[in-house]
Amino acid sequence: MKLSKQEYQKLYEKASPPSPSYKNIPIAFLVGGLLCVIGQGFRTLYENAGLSEQGVAAAVAISMVAIGVVLTALGVYDKIAKHAGAGTLVPITGFANSVASPALEFKTEGMILGTCVKMFTIAGPVLVLGVSASVLYGLILVIFGG
Repeated sequence: MKLSKQEYQKLYEKASPPSPSYKNIPIAFLVGGLLCVIGQGFRTLYENAGLSEQGVAAAVAISMVAIGVVLTALGVYDKIAKHAGAGTLVPITGFANSVASPALEFKTEGMILGTCVKMFTIAGPVLVLGVSASVLYGLILVIFGG
């Protein structure tokens, strides 16, 4: 089947209705901002509890990841993401969701080949890139001094 550019464009437009950016962008901003406010609330809580700066950072990250995983397990995170779009992807909760979702989806395939292997389907490349970039940056600092 050979399609002209115009025929392909018509099929593309029919299959991909436009998204209402005027509505989606403010909702993504508000939800992403709300997640950040929650993170800031945890930060204030942990600072007032007397944790060190590193302890506060770790505790906030752990708390936000836990929230993301629990909301994903309950099926709530996907419902929020359906309406909030990118607002749920940017914070650390989105990363937790990207790890937990495949793990839950493939748990029927068993603990090793299902949950453990599929858990990093989406997040794996991000982790590999992050670790690789960190190593490269470290080598550059060691070689050129820093």
